[in-house]
Amino acid sequence: MIGNAVKLSYRNKTILAPMVRVGTLPMRLLALDYGADIVYCEELIDIKLLQCKRIVNELLDTVDYVAPNERVVFRTCERERECIVFQMGSADANRALAVARLIENDVAGIDINMGCPKEYSTKGGMGAALLSDPDKIELILSTLVKGLSKPVTCKIRILPSLEETINLVKKIEKTGVAAIAVHGRKKEERPQHPVHCDVIKAISESVAIPVIASGGSYDYIKEHADIEIFRKATTASSVMVARSAMWNPSIFRREGMLPLEEVMQEYIKYAVKFDNHYTNTKYCLCQMLREQLETPQGKKLHSAQSTLEICSEAFEMETFYEEMTAVLETKKASLDTTKNEANDHVEDPNVVQIAVRFDKREYPPQITPKMCLLEWCRKERHPQPTYETVQRPLDRLFCSTVTVADQKYRSIIWDKSKKLAEQSAAIVCLRTLGVPEGKLSEGGSSLVHKRKWQDKEVPNLAENGDGLSAETSHKKLHFSPGVPDTDTSKAS
Repeated sequence: MIGNAVKLSYRNKTILAPMVRVGTLPMRLLALDYGADIVYCEELIDIKLLQCKRIVNELLDTVDYVAPNERVVFRTCERERECIVFQMGSADANRALAVARLIENDVAGIDINMGCPKEYSTKGGMGAALLSDPDKIELILSTLVKGLSKPVTCKIRILPSLEETINLVKKIEKTGVAAIAVHGRKKEERPQHPVHCDVIKAISESVAIPVIASGGSYDYIKEHADIEIFRKATTASSVMVARSAMWNPSIFRREGMLPLEEVMQEYIKYAVKFDNHYTNTKYCLCQMLREQLETPQGKKLHSAQSTLEICSEAFEMETFYEEMTAVLETKKASLDTTKNEANDHVEDPNVVQIAVRFDKREYPPQITPKMCLLEWCRKERHPQPTYETVQRPLDRLFCSTVTVADQKYRSIIWDKSKKLAEQSAAIVCLRTLGVPEGKLSEGGSSLVHKRKWQDKEVPNLAENGDGLSAETSHKKLHFSPGVPDTDTSKAS
């Protein structure tokens, strides 16, 4: 360990920072498997994150930040929790702090990207555009440092002169950041331009905090041993690797890089396991193939329009895809069952719940609990009962809630039909109120005697089709599974 260590142990650490569209979960996990110590996500804009909802994805065992359009903006997991740095694009201190507080418990650190020269970043005053506004840089970083419990870092590019660059870095150091990453090029320079190791070295020697050297992929880093060569050339505390890691993440293996075909297959396994969007999976694989894109395999990859096609057409991994899909489907079914069982027994303080089930053998012909409840409501001058019935998609069973005098009642036992569920709800209400429900075991019932008298008065009514029993007299309502069905009929 050289110099002062920080929470993220930046000193002497190898850091992966795939930029733009590459730093998704599968690539980060693969890099960690091969020996990277710290991984950065791609730059994510603050405004996008503020619109997201944090969701625990039990199916994938991940934490997802999901946009209003259901797109997953950021996905992470327990495996990388202690070594993932969330890289943010921001030009506003308060917005940056709001995002950082939203996400800080799921990551190891927060980084502000002040070096991205791409238009999508600079046009909003973010990325390299911040380099011309040192006061705003100071405000953003100091606000984050004071407002967070996790380490804060930033990434910059070098300025037109060494003096300007060192002045900026010293200003940044005073904000209390844990480390500063320096891409050794000016904002107008591109990867084909030489990286300025001498400037990174001068920065490293001018500040006490850890400096992370970045930008060495083209000129220096072709294999694992080159990482240390680049670090020594810059006298930095550690090295950030971007493009070389995109081309072959096994560059972090001290034992040597693995064959590209093996690395790509391992990447695909993570992509399938964590439901990575196929366009990002395809992009990352194309970065790995590079000059092999014109080979038969490269052409098949380029034409793939789904994760399944990537697996089956380009990499002969259809069996793995089917097996992993089956595992996820089984897990999903198990989670759905568990959730439904839990929902069945959730206590609702606004609903009286009893475990009862209607058995028509316990009642006289044409007498039901719903009829008894309706008759009682009329006698007590209450509004007639209303029933809300839902169907559970998993097993297509029904549960009904009856409302009487502004109080809700339901049975916690789900029934095989809508009518049975409503009768069960009526039983719960009647028993709670202490009102006879018409069972044979209850003996005499005014409703039973009333029905017998009506039958004698109109003996041929049913035969002529002019009247139906109270049990079937109402018009049937259409019922859609999973949608509440409000029944205000007199009896059903």
